Amino acid sequence: MSTPAEQAVRLVINGVRRDAILHPFTTLLDALRGQFDLPGTKRGCGTGACGACTVLRDGRRIKSCLTLAVMCEERNITTIEGLSVGERLHPLQQAFVEEDALQCGYCTPGQILSAVGYLAEGHKDPANRQTIQEQMSGNLCRCGAYPNIVAAVASVAAAEDR
Repeated sequence: MSTPAEQAVRLVINGVRRDAILHPFTTLLDALRGQFDLPGTKRGCGTGACGACTVLRDGRRIKSCLTLAVMCEERNITTIEGLSVGERLHPLQQAFVEEDALQCGYCTPGQILSAVGYLAEGHKDPANRQTIQEQMSGNLCRCGAYPNIVAAVASVAAAEDR
């Protein structure tokens, strides 16, 4: 049995068109970290259970360890590196700092991108803490910073709701 041939893949990552030659079974996570030198997206479990690899594809949350890079051809991929504008942090990044919503920081990029996706989904009451907990349940934090993570998301949701 032979290995499938590599193929050209064009992705739009953080607003920039990026081309690569990849094996068809290369995950988006591996492409982001290895091919495109974007280390902010983390490898946790490799099975989609922890959420450390969460990125946005066309504004929707996905687990990049479960997504093949070829499935993202010409799609808009947002990683943690693409959220801030220059030195100005994205409101959720700022809220994570202000609410002390990180300890070791390993899960933080996935947590923040999941929260960005959650808020963009237009939930009825986005600042409801129980809803936030449910919606963020696909992202695990081994340090147990959940109350602060929820507080950070709730603060941004409340500010956007005004």
